[in-house]
Amino acid sequence: MTAADLLIKAKARGLMLATAESCTGGMVSAAITDIAGSSAIFDRGFVTYTNEAKTEMLGVRATTLAAFGAVSEEVAAEMAQGALAQARADIAVSITGIAGPGGSEHKPEGRVCFGIATRDLVRTETVEFGAMGRALVRAAARDHALHLLLQAVLSQP
Repeated sequence: MTAADLLIKAKARGLMLATAESCTGGMVSAAITDIAGSSAIFDRGFVTYTNEAKTEMLGVRATTLAAFGAVSEEVAAEMAQGALAQARADIAVSITGIAGPGGSEHKPEGRVCFGIATRDLVRTETVEFGAMGRALVRAAARDHALHLLLQAVLSQP
């Protein structure tokens, strides 16, 4: 699956997309906008690397961050919902994780949480990519987010 496939499928269904990225720093948005014609399906992307940015730009609640930490499905859900609320989009994907190096016993390097939101549904998942290095974790997270977007597009009428 490529970003070009995503563009073709989303355009055929008349769907607009948005992104909310933390550990990927805009890589998903870049992958989509690298394709000519992406303005037909991509409204905007939010890069919210700090907790403050997540709160200010996406409406992630401070209580959610305090209770679960930035790398959590709860925060990923609020990021995706916030992106959808702030964009003129039908589907939003979010990514928050620990690309490395580092991490902890409770939140190891390579753990990435994703959210996918439509007007009717919010779904989250966590993927353990492992300690394969910062660049590879970020690339894997980008590719997984594109896959989630494609799945969401294909599930829309």
